[in-house]
Amino acid sequence: MNVIDKITASQLNPNVPEFRVGDTVRVDVKIIEGNKERIQAFEGIVVKRHGSGVSETFTVRKISAGIGVERTFPVHSPKLANIVVLRHGKVRRAKLNYLKDLVSQPKIKERGNGQSKAVKEETKEN
Repeated sequence: MNVIDKITASQLNPNVPEFRVGDTVRVDVKIIEGNKERIQAFEGIVVKRHGSGVSETFTVRKISAGIGVERTFPVHSPKLANIVVLRHGKVRRAKLNYLKDLVSQPKIKERGNGQSKAVKEETKEN
């Protein structure tokens, strides 16, 4: 491992949960106003993920007062207090840019845990 890889590995945030495009997340952002610090939540659908490593970003879209609002966050930023995955969405696109043209919130199906029905019944019996 070279020097650059060591430096970037030390800057990665180990507390980032696994989430994908289509998931509904709540991002808690640290906001500093003067000498006070508070946490503001931004809740919406992950529209896209971009990049890798330290420079990886993700964009969250929500509807606020009937107007669509998008905000891009760096995944490994120290300004992010917490990322909570509320729903795992099942989508067939890598980037959900078509949501910008929709008037209302989209109906995104819930993603299961990937187990078949037979495996679920077998685990219940044991």
